[in-house]
Amino acid sequence: MKTFQIVAIVIFGAAAAGAPSLTRGSASAVLDRAYNSRSSTALASAAAPAPQKDVTMTIREGMPAINLALPKFTAPASAQAAADEIRQILSADIKYSRIFSLLPESYYSYIRPLDPSAILFKEWESINANVLLVGDVSEAANGDVVFEWKLYDVKPGQPMKGKRYQAKRNDLRFMVHKIADDLAAIYGNKPVFATKVAFLSNRDGNDELYLMDYDGAGQTRLTFNAVTDYSPSLSPDGRMIAYTSYQNLAAGLYILQVYEGRRIPVSLKGGNFSPAWSVDGRKLAFSSSMDGNQEIYVAETDEDALKRVSFRIKRLTFNQGIDTSPTWSPTGRQLAFVSDRGGTPQIYTMDAEGSNVQRVSFGGSTWHDAPAWSPAGDRIVYVARVDEIFDLYVLDLMSKRISKLTESNARNESPSWSPDGRHILFTSNMKGELQIFTIDYDGANLRQLTTKGQNKFPAWAN
Repeated sequence: MKTFQIVAIVIFGAAAAGAPSLTRGSASAVLDRAYNSRSSTALASAAAPAPQKDVTMTIREGMPAINLALPKFTAPASAQAAADEIRQILSADIKYSRIFSLLPESYYSYIRPLDPSAILFKEWESINANVLLVGDVSEAANGDVVFEWKLYDVKPGQPMKGKRYQAKRNDLRFMVHKIADDLAAIYGNKPVFATKVAFLSNRDGNDELYLMDYDGAGQTRLTFNAVTDYSPSLSPDGRMIAYTSYQNLAAGLYILQVYEGRRIPVSLKGGNFSPAWSVDGRKLAFSSSMDGNQEIYVAETDEDALKRVSFRIKRLTFNQGIDTSPTWSPTGRQLAFVSDRGGTPQIYTMDAEGSNVQRVSFGGSTWHDAPAWSPAGDRIVYVARVDEIFDLYVLDLMSKRISKLTESNARNESPSWSPDGRHILFTSNMKGELQIFTIDYDGANLRQLTTKGQNKFPAWAN
C-alpha cells in the first residue's frame, strides 16, 4: 500500500462576494493527506484569488435534503471522457450522502444551457435547485486531469466554495471522493467518501484481510498467509488494522500497519478477539482469555508503544461470565460490550475504567451481540436473534426505543457505522453466501458491496 499527498487549491470560500470566472489566479494551497493502494499521486494546482473563510452549516436527521444541480462540466474534446467519469462518480457519491438530493437530469431541459460566466440563477431556482455545482475539466501539460469546481447558493446567487484539483487519470475516483467530502463538510459532515473499509474474505482460498473504498471499489488484499485471520478493526486514521490471527495455532491480537506492511503483536496469551479502536486511536479494547476467563481488556496503543512493541494492558471486567465485543463511545469515556453474566448474551455499558456497569439491552430477544456505538453517541446498533432469525436493531440510548433495521429471512450481523453516522455496513447471507452490504440508519438504500467469495466483518474507520 502506497501513500500520497493531495494538494487542493481553494478558489473561494463561503464569504466570497460575486461569482468568479473559471480563469486561474494565485492562491494558498490546502494540503490534505490521503492514502491509495494503486499509485502515488499528487493532486497539484495553479494560482487563484486568496481563499475566503468557509461557513459550515449543520444538516441533521429529519431535515429535507438539499436539491443539488449538477449540469455537465465544460471540457475540451480531449478531456470529455474524464469529465463524464468525474460527473458519474460524483453523482453516485451525492446520491449516497443523505445530505443532497440530485436534481433529475430532465429538469435541465426546462431552462437555458448553463453559461458559467453568466449564470442565470433565477432559472435554476425555477427548477427547484438549492445549490448549483459548476465544473470545468481540462488537461495539464503532463497529461494530468485538472478539475475546477464551484458551488453556488442559488437563491442569493452567491458562491459558497470552490477548489481546483489535479490528478492522474487512474486516480480520478479518489479525487472525486475527496470533492464529495468537501461538499459534505460545508454542511458539517465528517468525511465518508474517501474513507476505507477493512473486511475479511476467502475469495483466494483463505480468510485474509482486505481493504476497499466505501462503495466497494478498489478491493485489495492485505495479508498473505496460510492461517485464519479474524475480526478486523480499522483505526480512525485508516492507517492500522487490529485483528485476530491464528499464528502458531493461537488466537493472537495483532496490529497491521497498512501502508508500511508491518505486523505488530499486541497480545499472544490466551484467545484474543473483537478489537475496537478508541476515537483518538490511542487505545484498543478487546476480549481475551489471558487470565483464564474471557474478559474485556484495553491496550494503550500510542506511538511510543507501537515503536517499542510493548503495550500497557489493563483488565476492565471481573466476573464468571463471558465478556466480549467491546465498542467505544465517541467520547472515549464509555464502552459497550456483550456479556452472558446474567445467563444469556446481553449488551452492557461501563465507564472506560471498568466501573458503573449497566445492562442496556431488553425486549423480546434473549440473545444480543456485536454492538457498535454511533459516532454521535446517541445510538447503538446491534444484532439480536428473534425466532431464530438474526437481524440488526438500533437502540436509542435516550428514549430506550428499539428500531428494527433489517427485515429478511437471513443472518444479518457484524454492523459498523460510517463516520457521519448516516450509514451502516453489515454482513448478510440474504443472497446466498455471506456478503457485505450497506444500509442507511433508517433502513433505506440497501446496497451490496462484495460478490466474490465469502466476505464478512466489515469495519469502517471512524
